[in-house]
Amino acid sequence: MLFAPDTEESLNFVVALGNTEPGSSRSGEDELSTPAQLSELLTKWTYTGRIDHDEAELREVRDTRTLLRSVWVLERDEAVDVVNRMLREAKALPFLTRHDQLDWHMHATSPDAPLAERIRAEVGLAFTDVIRMNEMGRLRICAADDCDGLVLDLSRNGSKRFCSVRCGNRMNMIAFRERKAGS
Repeated sequence: MLFAPDTEESLNFVVALGNTEPGSSRSGEDELSTPAQLSELLTKWTYTGRIDHDEAELREVRDTRTLLRSVWVLERDEAVDVVNRMLREAKALPFLTRHDQLDWHMHATSPDAPLAERIRAEVGLAFTDVIRMNEMGRLRICAADDCDGLVLDLSRNGSKRFCSVRCGNRMNMIAFRERKAGS
């Protein structure tokens, strides 16, 4: 096991959230442009507590998406300052909780805090694990030429390069065609 289950869950959420941006989304469009799209994302990635389902919340989550994508590509020492600021601004006070079907895991803010603040605090905690374990190299951008999707590499040997099978297959087909043309 590389990270605790709640850390992996938060990091996977960052991938899902980050990959709603144009250029990394499957459609090429912004897949987080309406409150309904945010609600759909939250059916796959559960956040307990306050959810307003309004335009203001959507704007805050989109701003958080931009921030989290920027942290994703930082070097370890650079990430520390940003992550510390995220936790400080959220007034994060980590605590253990168990709810729904989930075993003990960490939350860092009140369930009444705005959704974007809770996202930043919980992802900030996940980033602290990544930083402490010196595993920032597990957070990548897709190696496909025309994709900037986020990649979380949880493989044993740290060799995951693409955000999806689709990108991997496309790049492999391009490489195959280039080899065939060169023969």
